[in-house]
Amino acid sequence: MPRETPTIESSLADMPKRDWLRAIEAVAEEDGYFQSLGKRHFSAFIERETTLLVTFETYQGMHALSDKAQPLGWDMVRNHDWSHLCLASDGDTWFRAEEVYAYFDRLIDDGFFDEFDRVLFYGAGPCAYAAAAYSVASPGAAVVAIQPQATLNPRITDWDDRFTDMRILDFTSRYGYAPDMLDAAERVFVLYDPREKLDAMHAALFTRANVTKLRMPFMGDALQTDLLEIDQLDPLLQAAADGTLDAARFAALYRARRDYLPYLRNLSQAVNAQGRERLLEAVCANVSARMSAPRFARRLERIRARREAAVTEVATATG
Repeated sequence: MPRETPTIESSLADMPKRDWLRAIEAVAEEDGYFQSLGKRHFSAFIERETTLLVTFETYQGMHALSDKAQPLGWDMVRNHDWSHLCLASDGDTWFRAEEVYAYFDRLIDDGFFDEFDRVLFYGAGPCAYAAAAYSVASPGAAVVAIQPQATLNPRITDWDDRFTDMRILDFTSRYGYAPDMLDAAERVFVLYDPREKLDAMHAALFTRANVTKLRMPFMGDALQTDLLEIDQLDPLLQAAADGTLDAARFAALYRARRDYLPYLRNLSQAVNAQGRERLLEAVCANVSARMSAPRFARRLERIRARREAAVTEVATATG
């Protein structure tokens, strides 16, 4: 029986990589195009309305973050009829490849980005680096960069020991130093957890007049996953695209963390490490009152039991 032609609604999970690539190509070529960019990169464009989302993603990330093993940008195509250009890599490459440079050169020469009313570049981690670096191809674009690296050039970031094996990549040539590539962007949003030291140090390098830093304390080092799990990535991208995203709007979106157990666990662990038992009790009481959270309920019982025991001991000693 012949296999059905995949659509943007199809699940691509559990496909061998070759079949997965063919499925991505088939979907893209229905309303756009697919282009291989050397051995480790490709682009897939779907044309819809005049808002264009440009995402930088990895093959591995698509399989880990999407139940359908699809580019994250396809959600925005389905939900909002946006056009979408996906730049994809096999593994973390920071998109440092001559084929990728040449591809963006062609887009610029063809006036590709001029065809859209609004353009938004997006990525996380190494892909956030690429989103910032290649946004220079579309002056006036918006950028959302989650935990971006500014560069891996050891002359600038020798303090970052997470990616030492990738320092062989050239970060000094074209589209190289991501913060400098943001000068033409209309507005840029850099998301990071200030308690993650290396992420915070990279974020500091993105200090520019057109950059708004959105802090996500106590979230950790997988912010893209967290935003997906609290269902706030979609509204975040919408607000960035339509010009309504600012610190106040983000704070309203970020209130969803109050019902997100990984955040609450991180917060309680930090408060406990600081020895602030009264505040820890308040956190545990608040969570226990709103949610089914046995771990917080047990900790609350222990805190209150210790306090009662201490009161009893003092009363006995002074009685």
